Amino acid sequence: MAIKPFELFANLARAKEIVSVLARNGFADVLQRLDLPPRVLSAFGDAGREKLSQFERMRKVLEELGPTFIKFGQLLSMRPDVAPEALINELRKLQEDVPPAPFEGVRPIIEESLEQPLDAVFESIEETAEAGASMAQVHSAVLKDSGERVAIKVQRPGLRKIIEADFDILMWFARQAHERLEEFKPYDLPGVVETLRSGLERELDFRYEARSMAFFALQNPYPESIDAPKVYESLCARKVLVMEWIEGRTLSEVEPDSPDAKRIASRGSQSLFHQILITGFFHADPHAGNLRLLADGKLCLMDWGLVGQLTRRMRYGLVDLFLAFVQGNAERVVRTAINLADSGLAVDERTMEREVMVAMREHYDPETGVGEIGKAILQLLFIFGRNGIDLARDYSLTAKAILCVEEMGTSLDSDYNLREAFEPVLLEMMKERRDPARLMRGFRDGAMQGLQYLQGLPDELRRILKKIEKDSLRVNLQHKGLDKLDYTISDASNKITLGIILGCLIVGSSLVITTKVPPLLFDIPVIGWIGYVLSMLLGVWVAVDIIRGGRR
Repeated sequence: MAIKPFELFANLARAKEIVSVLARNGFADVLQRLDLPPRVLSAFGDAGREKLSQFERMRKVLEELGPTFIKFGQLLSMRPDVAPEALINELRKLQEDVPPAPFEGVRPIIEESLEQPLDAVFESIEETAEAGASMAQVHSAVLKDSGERVAIKVQRPGLRKIIEADFDILMWFARQAHERLEEFKPYDLPGVVETLRSGLERELDFRYEARSMAFFALQNPYPESIDAPKVYESLCARKVLVMEWIEGRTLSEVEPDSPDAKRIASRGSQSLFHQILITGFFHADPHAGNLRLLADGKLCLMDWGLVGQLTRRMRYGLVDLFLAFVQGNAERVVRTAINLADSGLAVDERTMEREVMVAMREHYDPETGVGEIGKAILQLLFIFGRNGIDLARDYSLTAKAILCVEEMGTSLDSDYNLREAFEPVLLEMMKERRDPARLMRGFRDGAMQGLQYLQGLPDELRRILKKIEKDSLRVNLQHKGLDKLDYTISDASNKITLGIILGCLIVGSSLVITTKVPPLLFDIPVIGWIGYVLSMLLGVWVAVDIIRGGRR
């Protein structure tokens, strides 16, 4: 849904700031093609940072525009199907230089979420945040009942209102770019923005993160080597998450190629691929900053705000894609991707095969298994997206998770090989898939579903024929590309409304003048003076707006 004129006016200051930052960073030529309202185009500044690449300038834009756009960029880095590898690498560099909010601002949020005063739950709480980010900050505390040290993750004050306003503007830009810039049409930018918005709203509900950590603890097959923070579910709410305080070393503190480093690389990879291929529930952002090495040697996975989930069918499709990839079979990679796609649109298979072969040759050698598999998969997903193959979002999260683990493994172990890391889990998955008992159950269930469908088919046909007979069959049509007409009609309606108000003010003020109702100024009622002044100001504003707006 496009931003209406009054909504655009409400967000006008922020919209002008966004346009100004884009223009200042060398994107004025793109903005000119979006048919922006004149009042927004007036914010153009001089293009700068000519020495930076296009993707570097995009990262700078997001950093200048603040927390919402930084988070948007971080989420976009999880979508290799719509963003090229070079852009994803830049987006992963996004830095959140956001000072923590004062404790006076977050205290009401914690107390409202817990529905009781802080001193009723905590023995003590550190008012200075231990860590801060664009969306939340973490405070250390001690529980009153047990004396355990915990971490309180609390949402920043006033965050939701800012995010809603910024995403409204982002959606408007995305729709304009999708309709007017041919090079962006294959990526469905409005759909991407809406998906990222939904994902961010889910990430801002800390109850999902609490459930994710609790679910991982139940499904974890390697509790002796991999762990997640304990969650105090009774103290968790939408804006507050209370969990175990984790003391541990970062991976940068672990000596590369040491026994600890090699063990972490091996166990971390084993756990991730088990999460992806066996349980279908995985940590989607296992980068080094979200990993801690505990004193007992366990590796702790932090920050479960972003997780991926794969159905059995999706996991089997992923296995087929992995096998085709490690064998260097570009034709099979393309066919598997087409089978996994949601839309079922026709694609140019030969062109895709050539692009897939180039991507594999640049990053991976199927004969030796040596190469950057994570980067190769990112490039493959971008090729799929560019050719109209819209894979589910969780496949993109899988690719990002694999890239993070590969980077973690190579930084810890110079002999690390991702193919050797995931082959044991892959073989386990293949064994499960080819199990005769499972195959028989699948065949039996499929046959039953087919029979049920055939039994219901006559009833469905009879229902359609009855609607045709009664002239009650409806076909829904959707018009596209009418945003400009919608804006023009709304703008004209607003000006007509203002003109009527202006005329009423003038007529009403003239009638008041004839009454001589005190108080008087120069023998004229003050209320009449006020009406005339308001009429003049409103009239000047309407005239200036018409002149500045020009013809659309």
